[in-house]
Parts: sequence; structure tokens; C-alpha cells
Amino acid sequence: MNEEQDTSVARKMLAEYRASIDNLDAILIHTLAERFRCTKAVGVLKATHGLPPADPTREAEQIERLRRLAKEANLDPDFAEKFQNFVVREVIRHHEQIAAANGATQNG
Repeated sequence: MNEEQDTSVARKMLAEYRASIDNLDAILIHTLAERFRCTKAVGVLKATHGLPPADPTREAEQIERLRRLAKEANLDPDFAEKFQNFVVREVIRHHEQIAAANGATQNG
């Protein structure tokens, strides 16, 4: 195989990898959307029953579980923890907004 053929094969492989990456990105976005749909329902439930937006015990358990899963999947556990912390911060922000809106509705 000459250099031109090698480059052609490499470009074909690159296109295949990129197609897989694009599919995985779509899966991640749809999975996150579903996750936030569920956490919004949790936020409504918490606000309705006067529960706090954050649950530090649950968050710590999740971090431990996700670090273990990351290790099993050969993913950097520190990355998994950072990602989870980012997601949880966003969830808590949503829960705080829901609680504030619920309080305004109940008190207004």
C-alpha cells in the first residue's frame, strides 16, 4: 500500500469514528434531556412538600457510585465526579427556581 492509499484509508477510518462520535453526542444530549425531565419532576415534588432543593447525602452517594462506575468503565473517576458535580449544580439551580416559583404561587 502506498502513502496515498494509507491516507485514503485513514480518512475513511476518521469519517467512521466521527460518525460514531456524532451518534454518541446525540445520545448524550437526549439522555441529559431525559435526566433533566426527571429531575424537574423531583424539583416540583420537593417544592410542593417543602423539601430542600439540595440533598448532600444523596449527592455524596452518587459521587461514590459514579466514581466506581467510571473505574469499571476505564473512565477517569475525577472526570466523572466533575461532570456529576456540574450536572448536580444545574439540577439544584432548577430546583431553587421551582421552589421560588412555588413559594410565589403559594404566598402570592
